[in-house]
Amino acid sequence: MRSSLPRPVPSTNVPAASRPEAITATPLALTDRRPVVPAERLVAEMVPPPRFSGVSFGTYLPDSSQPSQYEAVQVLEEFAAALNNGSGGAPKRSWFRRSAPAPSGPAGVYLDGGYGVGKTHLLASLWHATPGPKAFGTFVELTNLVGALGFQQAVQTLSGHKLLCIDEFELDDPGDTVLVSTLLGRLVDNGVKLCATSNTLPEKLGEGRFAAADFLREIQGLSAHFRPLRIDGQDYRHRGLPEAPPPYSDESVEAAAARIPGASLDDFGTLLGHLSAVHPSRYGAMLDDVHAVCLSGVRQVEDQSTALRLVVLADRMYDRELPVVASGVPFDQVFSEEMLRGGYRKKYLRAVSRLVALARDSSKLT
Repeated sequence: MRSSLPRPVPSTNVPAASRPEAITATPLALTDRRPVVPAERLVAEMVPPPRFSGVSFGTYLPDSSQPSQYEAVQVLEEFAAALNNGSGGAPKRSWFRRSAPAPSGPAGVYLDGGYGVGKTHLLASLWHATPGPKAFGTFVELTNLVGALGFQQAVQTLSGHKLLCIDEFELDDPGDTVLVSTLLGRLVDNGVKLCATSNTLPEKLGEGRFAAADFLREIQGLSAHFRPLRIDGQDYRHRGLPEAPPPYSDESVEAAAARIPGASLDDFGTLLGHLSAVHPSRYGAMLDDVHAVCLSGVRQVEDQSTALRLVVLADRMYDRELPVVASGVPFDQVFSEEMLRGGYRKKYLRAVSRLVALARDSSKLT
């Protein structure tokens, strides 16, 4: 059923770049793009996203009221030091004998915590502090890589790495979880070190290691190789900040798209339909050379498949730090209460957090 939410009053605080008199260009449309991404690019792009390209343990700002955040930095610094002190790269696979045993110490660290506590920042900091070869990707990107290369080729390609960082490990698809668990088992056998993150639902934060227990159960034989590391705290994107900013008017969105160099302009509903015809592994390439995303007519998403595609697009936009100028409903209302109570709640809450942050960034387009 279509949402009966009233259309919010458009913001009067529109960026100067959206003033009608400043129109100078014709914006591009994401719906015109159907990129083809070769497998080689998927491998080459297994690095931290631009938002985290320059982070380090030193740039992480722990919440002074959360000792677990300070502990996380210390543990990961020690993990990185052990990798730096190790010998060369990971042992090479032999087809005629069993692989050499993995170096001593845990094969992996699992960062367990809620939204916006800096898990991705810490994961990227570990990647930057570790010598190569190494790889960094989300759980979805890793499954896409296996699909593009095939399982055996993916094992062979990643077995030469010292470290594999997996952001946003997902436990809601049993098939993908078994696939990745099997892949990680093969990599651990070949001496590859692992670090993964996932999210704990907000109402589960007081119940001990809820997400860690799920994670370790799902990866079964690998659980003994992981050290769960709890990170408490509130979403840094909302510390002392307002909720979703009020949306712009349709006219302001169109004017902003015409004024901002490299901006895209799409009708929200039309873009959602287009996403169904593009594989999620290509959403990042669809945003190549885009510097801002302008969306008209944002509405509450009505079905789960569409909502999950929007989650992936939100992740790719957030990775690239693309400000979003939008009209329609605020982004904290884009998923229904029914969806937020369902099995994909963690994904939807993460997407809301990120879309709200990008919507706030639109105020910088002056």
